[in-house]
Amino acid sequence: MDKVFNKLRNLDAYPKINEDFYSRRLAGGLVTVISAAFMLFLFFSELRLYLYSVTESKLLVDTSRGEKLHINFDVTFPAVRCSMLSLDSVDISGEQHFDIRHNIMKKRIDANGTVIEVKKDGLGAPKIERPLQKHGGRLGHDEEYCGSCFGAEESDHHCCNSCEEVREAYKKKGWALTNTDLIDQCKREGYVQRVKDEEGEGCNIHGSLELSKVAGNFHFANGKSFLNTGIFLIDLLGLQDNNINISHQINKLSFGDHYPGLVNPLDGVKWEQGATHGMYQYFIKVVPTIYKDIRGRVINSNQYSVTEHFKSTAEGAFPGVFFFYDISPIKVTFEEEHLPFLHFLTNICAIIGGIFTIAGIVDSSIYYGQRTIKRKREIGKYT
Repeated sequence: MDKVFNKLRNLDAYPKINEDFYSRRLAGGLVTVISAAFMLFLFFSELRLYLYSVTESKLLVDTSRGEKLHINFDVTFPAVRCSMLSLDSVDISGEQHFDIRHNIMKKRIDANGTVIEVKKDGLGAPKIERPLQKHGGRLGHDEEYCGSCFGAEESDHHCCNSCEEVREAYKKKGWALTNTDLIDQCKREGYVQRVKDEEGEGCNIHGSLELSKVAGNFHFANGKSFLNTGIFLIDLLGLQDNNINISHQINKLSFGDHYPGLVNPLDGVKWEQGATHGMYQYFIKVVPTIYKDIRGRVINSNQYSVTEHFKSTAEGAFPGVFFFYDISPIKVTFEEEHLPFLHFLTNICAIIGGIFTIAGIVDSSIYYGQRTIKRKREIGKYT
């Protein structure tokens, strides 16, 4: 057994020197303190990187089908009245939504941007006694209300009991509803008067849209839009001229939920209309994105890039703000990961060993330099 221990003792790569042969110096102490401080600094820097997660990104082909595109928006129009501002959407699959009101909030604002009123979008007819019946007389006590569609009836039994139903009937016929003062339903609901009361005001509209995940557009128009032989027209109710100011500020526009590091390029963008009137267009490329955090939580969202273009009324455009979006076939995934512990341990060993080695070289250089100078001085005394 003693022979085995002797052989192991001969393999010792770290032989110890008797303390009687140690020579401790001031320069060596300074090098030790500086290297230890630098070692601690690098250690805590590496520890911070280990404790915090790193994000790895990958590009994949998007093979998902039948998903929905969630759009969040907050846009301010300083010169468009809330009663006249409408939101519509169309996509390449043929799905169309006009004058969207679900999940939409509007804020009436004055010229200084101060909020006057906050309300959900929608007209809402008040209960008025004895409205005008389809046959021309007033509603009797024993009658059921059936309002006139003013020539736009689809059948003898078709009734229009609100201003919006009259508007829808006209929309299907492809007619413009230009004089609502003569429409009993609109007059009772006070729609025209409400529009006139908002003269000189602006509107902030915010909310969300749930659309099919295909290319399409959504747009804000100053008036109620309808489809006529495939062309969008605007019903301005005879209340405004052709010089419509579509100046706007996009406070927020996102396609999906927020995740760490997401940048929406249109947030805070402001555009002011000059002397030329027309349509302002945003062409958006939407990139599906999946974010997985360190706890395993998955966030399905989207990034996007954008270009802008203005088209004047002289080129056949009608006033409005259009957002044309297209879906990228490439999907991006971000995944938070911790640095592997063995990687962290390897870096710590490299830091300690590297600094210890460099400190030893510096200390030896100082020691031999001082000894050389001392010898030269001693030789100079005897010459």
